[in-house]
Amino acid sequence: MPTNGINNALKLQFGLINHESRYLTAEAFGFKVNASATSMKKKQIWTLEQDEQDSQVVFLRSHLGRYLASDKDGKITCGVEKPDSDCRFLIVPQSDGRWALQSESYLRYFGGSADYLSCFAQVIGETELWTVHLALHPQASLLSVARKRYAHLSASDGEISVDSNIPWGVDSLVTLVYTDGKYSLKTCDSRFLNNDGKLVKENIHTTSFTLELKSGKLAFKDCDGKYLSPIGPTGTLRSGRCSKPGKDELFDLEESHPQVVFQAANKRFVSVKQGVSISANQDVETDMETFQMEIDKESKKCMFRTNGGSYWTLVSHGEIQSTATEVNTMFDIEWRGQRVTLKASNGKYVCTKKNGQLSAVSDNAGDDELFLMKLINRPMLILRGENGFVCHHKNSNTLDANRSVYDIFSLIFNDGAYHIKSQYFCVGKFWYISSSGLVCSDGEKAEDFFLEFLEHGRIGIKGSNGMYLRGDQGGTLKGDGTTVDASALWEY
Repeated sequence: MPTNGINNALKLQFGLINHESRYLTAEAFGFKVNASATSMKKKQIWTLEQDEQDSQVVFLRSHLGRYLASDKDGKITCGVEKPDSDCRFLIVPQSDGRWALQSESYLRYFGGSADYLSCFAQVIGETELWTVHLALHPQASLLSVARKRYAHLSASDGEISVDSNIPWGVDSLVTLVYTDGKYSLKTCDSRFLNNDGKLVKENIHTTSFTLELKSGKLAFKDCDGKYLSPIGPTGTLRSGRCSKPGKDELFDLEESHPQVVFQAANKRFVSVKQGVSISANQDVETDMETFQMEIDKESKKCMFRTNGGSYWTLVSHGEIQSTATEVNTMFDIEWRGQRVTLKASNGKYVCTKKNGQLSAVSDNAGDDELFLMKLINRPMLILRGENGFVCHHKNSNTLDANRSVYDIFSLIFNDGAYHIKSQYFCVGKFWYISSSGLVCSDGEKAEDFFLEFLEHGRIGIKGSNGMYLRGDQGGTLKGDGTTVDASALWEY
């Protein structure tokens, strides 16, 4: 199965909402469990793990790395570090998309409210039903399990096609929009997938799907009880005739890596069009000028992958080529305002030679070593920090950074910087940092922000005041960070 070139499907993380609209919560004190929270933050996020021998059996791991368990008397605990027989649950999906969780060992059902949770019910009632709220970052690549192909926007046909070998370019970005327990699929041009396969501008009942889980894979059930699947030679994504999900109706979500284009000092785009050499010699941006930036989790250095699946590599005399089938050259990125420099594994800066060829031969960074780097596959920006998503504050022009729901913002490139624009509340207005350090969303004039790709899956955002955006302890988004710590790193 293709895996975006490098990684497997994302581990499913979610919140579980009971019949009283409260989230299942794992408390740090005494490893106690309750269902009292009104929103999904760190303590309300659970990771689904499957048993290696029996794919029907699942384990629920809390944010503390401990496993949910039920004993023979139905008592619920969440303290063990390694799952045992009491931690084995079966998911019993309901027609409305909710789950019942059954203890495999004792065949009783898990439910309740507040501090009164147990796994002792012999039949499924309303108190034993849980709504699933995905906690993954909602922008991802969608992979068909049966076809082993990725979904992408086919703008000319006005549909989502499932026929890409790799998820390349902005068209392959899918955004999951969560509303009242249902999910919609939003394309990069801000349209929603209707159950008949057409793309529409409004999010309506026929664009809303119930998320179901089968053997660790996702299925999308529409308002008529039918499931999304790729249909026909181009794999048009639409509801089929099936009212029971088979392999054709199953999908994986995979991490959407940043994809970028580079413009060198000669004003031309870096490309692999000419063959294996990496050269700045093109005047237009195509797939040949787009590179996937993969950041190593340990070293935080970057690798660059071409749309053909090869990687940039350092060869003799410092030349950069795209001949590596696996990573053997990593680069350090230095952030210099509206431009970046790249330093190769030989300790030299990458420069653009007169013929456009890229070579890592420079000891110092001058004009020939500066590149304009543009992120091309995030026209819609969703940010999640250590305490939750970024969302408009209900009663002011500020932004919260601790919400379980997210707002979608437009990201507009501006010569190495970015403007961030509101799509809903304060429609058409821009982000800016006020004199008091608050990030506000009602600006008439666009202000420059700078994205720094610092860790795997996370960015730092620097304002034009030279400070980083961070979520403070009260959950307010501020532009007053002098360094990048956990409060200033954002999933995007």
